[in-house]
Amino acid sequence: MKEKIFGLILLQECDNKIAGIEAIKKDYPQQIQKLEDDLNACRGAFQMDSDRLETIKKERRKSEQLIQELEGKKEKSLVKLSNIKSNKEYTAALKEIEDLDKEKAKVEDGILGFMEEVETCEKKCLENKKEVERLQKNFDLDKKRIEQELEELNKESNLLEKQRQELSNGIEKDLLKKYDFLKSRKSGIAIASVVGGVCQRCHINIPPQRFYELIRCKDLMSCPNCNRLIYWGDDEFYTKASGNAADSSAGVD
Repeated sequence: MKEKIFGLILLQECDNKIAGIEAIKKDYPQQIQKLEDDLNACRGAFQMDSDRLETIKKERRKSEQLIQELEGKKEKSLVKLSNIKSNKEYTAALKEIEDLDKEKAKVEDGILGFMEEVETCEKKCLENKKEVERLQKNFDLDKKRIEQELEELNKESNLLEKQRQELSNGIEKDLLKKYDFLKSRKSGIAIASVVGGVCQRCHINIPPQRFYELIRCKDLMSCPNCNRLIYWGDDEFYTKASGNAADSSAGVD
């Protein structure tokens, strides 16, 4: 019976390793997505600042064109002023020139504001551009690293799958069927050790009589609480057998 149980223990250890690898592999796409999201967010900020910079430059050009138009109107008003004879028309012409000067001064103030904003936006664009380049470099390096690690994990997983098949072949079909059934319904853990009279999965005490029967190891037993298969974890047979199994697999790629 101990040999049968030990076969299940080895199978469980193999399944645990496979499950661990799959958990790591499952996390990789999330890591890549996080890196890509950070990169895209930075790209978006850079594009927004670039668009804003272009808008400000267009507005400044419009204002500069408006100043030229105002200067042209003022020149016409000055020419007209020299030809005016009545005081009323002269006063009106002066008022028109004054209004043009005020409007021009207002537009010039706006241009100064545009120039300051252009300087600020250009600085932000330069900073964002450097940040995009940094994140892109990190993204490429991390993605390459993850792909390499994933390749190694796939190789390890393939070896473990072969090992699992070999272990499964050495277990009776009915026993293997029961193991697989429990594993599928017990969070991947079908067999657990009992140490100090306590199941190491559900942490519930095994009744003394059943614990005594477990130590005798005459039959395959289950935990009365979690229903997993159980074995006496302090039995030297399993520790020695486990050590021999590890030695026999040493050096295998």
